[in-house]
Amino acid sequence: MPKILIVDDERAIRSTLKEILEFEGYAVDEAEDGARGLDQLGKSKYDVVLCDIKMPGMDGIELLEKAMELVPDTPFIMISAHGTIDTAVEATKKGAYDFLQKPPDLNRLLISVRNALDKASLVTETKILKKKISKTYEMVGNSPALSRVKQAIDKVAPTDARVLITGPNGSGKELVARALHEGSNRAHGPLIEVNCAAIPSELIESELFGHEKGSFTSAVKQRIGKFEQAHGGTLFLDEVGDMSLSAQAKVLRALQEHKITRVGGDKDIQVDVRVLAATNKNLLEEIEARTFREDLYHRLGVILVHVPPLNERREDIPDLVSKFLNDIAKDYGNKPKTITKDALAYLQDLDWRGNVRELRNVVERLVIMSGTEITAEDAKAYARPVVG
Repeated sequence: MPKILIVDDERAIRSTLKEILEFEGYAVDEAEDGARGLDQLGKSKYDVVLCDIKMPGMDGIELLEKAMELVPDTPFIMISAHGTIDTAVEATKKGAYDFLQKPPDLNRLLISVRNALDKASLVTETKILKKKISKTYEMVGNSPALSRVKQAIDKVAPTDARVLITGPNGSGKELVARALHEGSNRAHGPLIEVNCAAIPSELIESELFGHEKGSFTSAVKQRIGKFEQAHGGTLFLDEVGDMSLSAQAKVLRALQEHKITRVGGDKDIQVDVRVLAATNKNLLEEIEARTFREDLYHRLGVILVHVPPLNERREDIPDLVSKFLNDIAKDYGNKPKTITKDALAYLQDLDWRGNVRELRNVVERLVIMSGTEITAEDAKAYARPVVG
């Protein structure tokens, strides 16, 4: 049952609102002033607060400000007999969900309460989903090599510095990018990923910067590019070493001037984007071969983070296997399988050219092909199957 707090210095108003809301099936508490309301917010969890603005002592606006620090996700519906547009705007700026005038219209009040409850429910669901996603993309392991990466992320994430992430395929470069975004002041904004290796060179500029209708044969409508989509957030350029030289020149301009131009357009568009890039190539060698711009390399690589291959952090394999066993069990709707110490030791001795991605595939294969417990014999039989 949703729980509502009414904060109002007029007993008649509190009694009337309580009677109406209880009739609708809500649990209702009362507070006769702002100080008592703040005290109750600290003791109980409320789904919605109905709060008068004009009260002696701590008024509704002051209570709202303090409540946004104490319970920031609790929707406040402000009520006032002396309401003006300026008052409503001020309340909204300080975090109020809605503003009603006294005496409130019954239907308007109940609709506002229902909408506020829906919003609170969505906020809760979003937080749960974000926690699930964070667990899915968490960096598992405590080896010295991985610990250095995590320490670098902790230092760099809160800044707006551009980061160039290097490492072999399958080592987890995208996890580093996601951790940098989630630890930044832009975490509330979008994280837009672009795999530069998966997009044909003739389309990469349209993908990054967008295009205007009619700018080329298949441009039947305007397209918003990834830079614009990432405005206020983070743009992750994966496999940036595979980007064409012409696209590199435009990315360099975007980094220098914080503006882009759509393909076929002549209007400059301001963009506020933090750019993270990743590559499995040695960009210094690519610069020597004249396939990558040196000036772009220095723009992207304000901070360099190298993700080590799995062969350099074998002590993380048991933790990774445990995570994969649990993840796979959830995907299949089964109980997680166990694995023997001998099987883990065998996996730790293998050469992991495909890194963490290969290990995950091997664990899934072992789950499918083995019994309730994965043994060393299972690992020897299925970890490196003979093809042909």
